[in-house]
Formats: sequence, structure tokens, C-alpha cells
Amino acid sequence: MQYSDVVTLVGNVGFPIAVTVYVLTRLEAKMENLNQSITELAHAIKEQRAD
Repeated sequence: MQYSDVVTLVGNVGFPIAVTVYVLTRLEAKMENLNQSITELAHAIKEQRAD
């Protein structure tokens, strides 16, 4: 996201929404990795309980 895009976004939708969009965009990959790790952990716990 370029600086000019951020300025345009703030002007169009307001600061709180622009910050939210920026944070969600930056953290998307990390959230996907976290989701995958939680899923793998749930499967490992399920396997441990089955034993």
C-alpha cells in the first residue's frame, strides 16, 4: 500500500476505518499461519485423547 493510497483511503472513509484496513492487510498472512497452527494443535490433542 503506497502512501498516496493511505491518504486517499483516510480522506474517503475516515481514519479509524483506514487504520483497520491497514492492520488487517498487514496481519492477514500471520493470522492464516496462526489458524493453521491452532488446527494442527487441535488434531494433535484429539490424537492424544484417543490413545
